[in-house]
Amino acid sequence: MSGMFNSVPAMRTGYDKDEVDEFFEHARQAYEGRTADRLTSADIQASTFDLTRGGYNTHEVDAALDRLEAAFIARQRAEYAAAHGQQAWMNALAERARSLYGRLGRPDGEKFAPADRGAQGYDKDDVDDLCDRLIGYFDRQEPLTAGDIRSATFGRARGADAYDEASVDAFLSRAVEVLLGVE
Repeated sequence: MSGMFNSVPAMRTGYDKDEVDEFFEHARQAYEGRTADRLTSADIQASTFDLTRGGYNTHEVDAALDRLEAAFIARQRAEYAAAHGQQAWMNALAERARSLYGRLGRPDGEKFAPADRGAQGYDKDDVDDLCDRLIGYFDRQEPLTAGDIRSATFGRARGADAYDEASVDAFLSRAVEVLLGVE
C-alpha cells in the first residue's frame, strides 16, 4: 500500500506516510467488510495526519479522502435503500436538509456562534455568502455540489465580526453529507 500518493521534497512537509497508509488500509478493510470496525463518513471527515518532512502530498491525500467519503456515503445510501426503500432514504435526507435549512433561516440573523472576544474566526460575510448559495440550492434555484462546499474559502476576522470556526465547519460537514447523499 505504501507509495499510494506522491511524496513532497524532503525539505517540505506533507502528511506522515505511515499514518496515511495505515488509515487507507483500515478504510479499505472496513469498506470490504474484512474488519469488525465500522468506518463512517464522519470518521473520514475527522481523520487527521501529522505533518512530516518528505511526507505525502497533502492535496492528493485530501482529494482521496473526499472520494473515500463519497464512496462510504454512496454505500450507506445503497444499504439504507435496500433495507428501507429509496423513498425512505430520500425522506431521511429531506429531514436533514430541513434541519440545515432551519439553521440558515434564524430570525436573529446570526447563523453561527460568534468567535470568542478577540479570537480569530471566519469572516461572517464570506460564510453568509456560501449559506445564501446553500439556501438557493435548497430552494431549487441554484446548483451546488459537495465539492463547491469543500472548496469554499473564508476570510479571517476577529471577535464579533467572525463566526466560530468549529460551528461553521460542523455545519458544512453536515451539508456535504446531504449533498453527497443526493449526488
